[in-house]
Formats: sequence, structure tokens, C-alpha cells
Amino acid sequence: MNLAAATNENLAHTSNVLIYSSMAVYTIAFFAHIAEWVFGSRSKVGRTAAALTGAVGAPSAKIQVQVAQKGGATAVLDRPKIITRSAAGSRDVPDGPGAAGGTFKGDLWGRIAVSMTVLAFLVQTGGVVARALSVQRAPWGNMYEFSITFSTVAVAAYLILLALKKNVRWMGLLLVTTVLLDLGIATTVLYTSSDQLVPALHSYWLWIHVSTAIICGAVFYIGAVGTLLYLFRDSYESKLANGVEPGSFARSVLSRLPAAATLDKFSYRVNAAVFPLWTFTIIAGAIWAGDAWGRYWGWDPKEVWSFITWVAYACYLHARATAGWKGRKAAYLALIAFGCWLFNYYGVNIFVTGKHSYAGV
Repeated sequence: MNLAAATNENLAHTSNVLIYSSMAVYTIAFFAHIAEWVFGSRSKVGRTAAALTGAVGAPSAKIQVQVAQKGGATAVLDRPKIITRSAAGSRDVPDGPGAAGGTFKGDLWGRIAVSMTVLAFLVQTGGVVARALSVQRAPWGNMYEFSITFSTVAVAAYLILLALKKNVRWMGLLLVTTVLLDLGIATTVLYTSSDQLVPALHSYWLWIHVSTAIICGAVFYIGAVGTLLYLFRDSYESKLANGVEPGSFARSVLSRLPAAATLDKFSYRVNAAVFPLWTFTIIAGAIWAGDAWGRYWGWDPKEVWSFITWVAYACYLHARATAGWKGRKAAYLALIAFGCWLFNYYGVNIFVTGKHSYAGV
């Protein structure tokens, strides 16, 4: 074995070690997020926010709260900042206090969870870079490499939102859980030894087309999480508005999420922002296909499902701009669109044979 081959083998081994190490750190972050939610459930702030949420539809512009003060005086507190519901109809609901519930312990565990997520992200990024060095090409030539890069970019998107002071820490537990599942499947089912691509695919378009596809998938995932939680939170708010008493899970967990309107707007803006990049991804793929296979479009299963995904998201964005299709109807459409993206990745690659089957699993 020559020196170059030995170096590449060592880099591949280092990559594997780093990926497994990142999974261990993500596991710590997972339990820290659970602790955040547990301690946040004991928060007086959380219970007060739930009580305020129960005031949905109240005509008063202020909420009178009896507080124990010297002399037994009554304080009148201004209603928290009101979020106008994006969906059809009107419902004024304040955002929940977050997973930490405003408690010191909850916030401490939440900060620990974010710190562990940052550390795991750095370790995982090192694993992806080591994989790229071992194969001496872009590290997304098969499903294993795509998977480890996809989850890395998803975490990066989450951390960027946190760095921009966006209120998204409520997403942390679900994100870390998904990343662990993704890496678990990648390392057990999808793992492929370092190898080179077929000559036709050695092109700079690999860096352009596949990298944008990964970014789009990661951001679409962030939008799908917001959409899914919107549906749960909207159902919770509807029960309160109709005088129905939610269950203990809803009172403890859903009451701490952002308002349905906030989640609705968040998901829409995320999906709308990345949709042009998905359009570019399809165009870049067509150009690369022209260079590699001599035709820009051949109705290959991957091409077809990429286009179906594009149509699904285009319908969602159009629906959000149409008066009768806001709220839950549009949310279902957004989840269907993300389902198309998932099938395009897992279903087409595993169960359908086409020109994109060159990578195997």
C-alpha cells in the first residue's frame, strides 16, 4: 500500500471516529434539552402564559392580575405583545415562554444543550471534512455522505438562526433527535466505504448542484418542523377558544411553544426564502446532466421527483397567497411537499432504478 492510499485510509477512519463522536455529544445535547423541558414545565411563568393564552378572544386590552403587594394593592399589567394570527379568522395569542419556561434551571439546561449542539456540530463538520479529504472530492457522492452532510447543514441553519437572535430554541429537541436518527441510519444502513465517482460525474457541477440540494433539504426540514408544530399549537389554541380543556401534555408542552401565528409565519418565510434556490438546484442539475449524459432532461426518476417537489412547494406558496388556503390547509400542503423531498432522497435512491443510482447506498 502506497503512502497516498494509507493516508486516505487513515482519513476515512478519522472521519468515522468523528461522526461517532458527534453522535455521542448530540446524545448529551438530547438529554440536556429534555431537562430543559422538564424544568420548564415547573415554571410559574409557564403557568401564567398558559392562563393568558386561555384569554383568547377576550375583548379587554389589559389583563388585571391580583398580586401580593404591601397593602394588598391590585396591579394592572399590560397584555404581552400580541401576535395576529396568519391563518383565516382572528385569534390574538401571545407566544409561549419557551422550553425553559422562564426558569433559571430550565434556561441553564437549555444553554448547556445549545453548547453541546455547537460542539457536536464542530465535531461532525470535522468528520465531513475528513471524509472529503479521504476521497479527494466533494463529500456527497453517495447516500451516506449526503446524509452526514445534510444533518450538518441542518444544524448549521439552526445555529445561524440562534446567532441571529431568532426565537427557535423550541426546535432544539426535535432537531437533535432527527440528527441522531439521521446519523444512526447513515452509519448502520447507508454506510459506504470511501470510493471515487464514475468519470462522467467528475465535474465542478457536483459542488454546485449537490451542495445546493443539501442546503435546500436542510432548510425545508427546518420549515417542516415549524409547520408540524404549528398544527399542534393551532389545535391547542382552537380548543382553548372553544372552551375545551386541553390535556396535561398540551398544557405543559404546547403552551410553551410560540403562538400558532408565529409558527405559521416562520414556516412560510423559511420555505419561501429557499424555494428560489431549489429552482436553481433543478436547473443546475439539468445543466450537469447535459454535460455528463448528453441530455438536459430525460425523465429519470430523480429528475421527475425533483420536479414534483418543486411543483408541491410552488402550490404551497401560491396557496399561502390565496385567501381560502391559509392556515391548516396550506400547512398540510407544506408537509406533503417535504414528504416529496424525502421520497426523492430515500425512496428514489433505494427503491427506484435510474441514472442517479450510480452512487448506490
